[in-house]
Amino acid sequence: MLHRIWLSFIVLAFIATVWQAFFGHAPGGFQDVMQSVTSMAQLSVDIAIGLIGVLAFWLGIFEVAEKSGLISKFSRVLAPFLCRIMPDIPRNHPALGSITMNMSANVLGLDNAATPFGIKAMQDMQSLATDKETLTNSQILFLVLNTSSVTLFPIAVFLYRAEQGAAQPTDVFIPILLATSASTLTGLIVTSLVQRVNLFNRVVLFYLVGLFGLLGAVIVYFSNLAASELASQSAIVANFLLFLFIVVVLVTGWKRNLNTYELFIDGAKKGFNVAISLIPFLLAMLIAIGMLRASGILDMVSTGIAWAVTAVGGDARFVDALPTAIMKPLSGSGARALMIETMQHHGADSFSGRLASVLQGSTETTFYVLAVYLGAVGIKHARYAVACCLAADFAGIFAAIVVSYWFFG
Repeated sequence: MLHRIWLSFIVLAFIATVWQAFFGHAPGGFQDVMQSVTSMAQLSVDIAIGLIGVLAFWLGIFEVAEKSGLISKFSRVLAPFLCRIMPDIPRNHPALGSITMNMSANVLGLDNAATPFGIKAMQDMQSLATDKETLTNSQILFLVLNTSSVTLFPIAVFLYRAEQGAAQPTDVFIPILLATSASTLTGLIVTSLVQRVNLFNRVVLFYLVGLFGLLGAVIVYFSNLAASELASQSAIVANFLLFLFIVVVLVTGWKRNLNTYELFIDGAKKGFNVAISLIPFLLAMLIAIGMLRASGILDMVSTGIAWAVTAVGGDARFVDALPTAIMKPLSGSGARALMIETMQHHGADSFSGRLASVLQGSTETTFYVLAVYLGAVGIKHARYAVACCLAADFAGIFAAIVVSYWFFG
């Protein structure tokens, strides 16, 4: 899928450049495209090198969090809820532990831990399936919750915003939390309706009311703030939670008699390799996207959508960030590159730069997750999984746009 998207970007950019060079009014289009290739190639290296320090720090913290058992503790909080919404999984089955570990890792932003836990969860649920080539109801719901999972600490988005010079890189924290929560709740409700899961069970309601209550408190608090204070207050809350998370992780490790310093060093050592490994992916996608931008295609598409929105009396500023939303279900690296390119082109603190950041954090890479998890257990028939996942994606995108107008409009 991704290689086709990448190739289509380059071919479309070539066709558009040829058209404008010979039939339009841009004879220098080829030079512009090749200059874009050079600048995007340099940008991909600059971004990766600039991320080494912060990536090393957070990987060190996450290493302590995993070894101290915090993820395991958090998973026990979710177990009663999962037993009700996935009734075909027996109590005390290993699948429940794998699912809760995966979701806990996702909530904490531990992507490296979340994927192995997710594969293990799919394998555990596969052991209960009668048809080994078709997704079960529990597997579908798990995939929907995974692709729309609420991420409490969208650290990667903060890192890229800081790299692009945002005055307050964490000012998108609350908008991301609200958008990704809308995505998760929509995915849960839509899938539960299809599967006829009783969401009015007392335990399920307890968890849902708790989540809605937390979101309601967030909305009430921020609705009473002046527009000029929304972004700064979001940054304050994010930085407090991040600092609190660091302290809790390290203190918990110390209480478990772990050598938190050595664990931190072990995790931090991975930072360089992770940052450098990003270069080929950033290079490929940034060059293709830079070609599209230089060829004028992105501007043509944005102009067309903006014209349609303006024609009906709407505010078209959100259109500049839409490429990130369109790409996110298809490719995480592609969406990340589009977010960076949007911040590069419009500014990290512009409305479109902030909205692209919120869109990046609002949903997961749906088709990548489906490909990895279905491939891990040899599933051939996904049933209605894709439709439910895309419904959650749409809800997250819509919520991201609405919330961004509220906070940054």
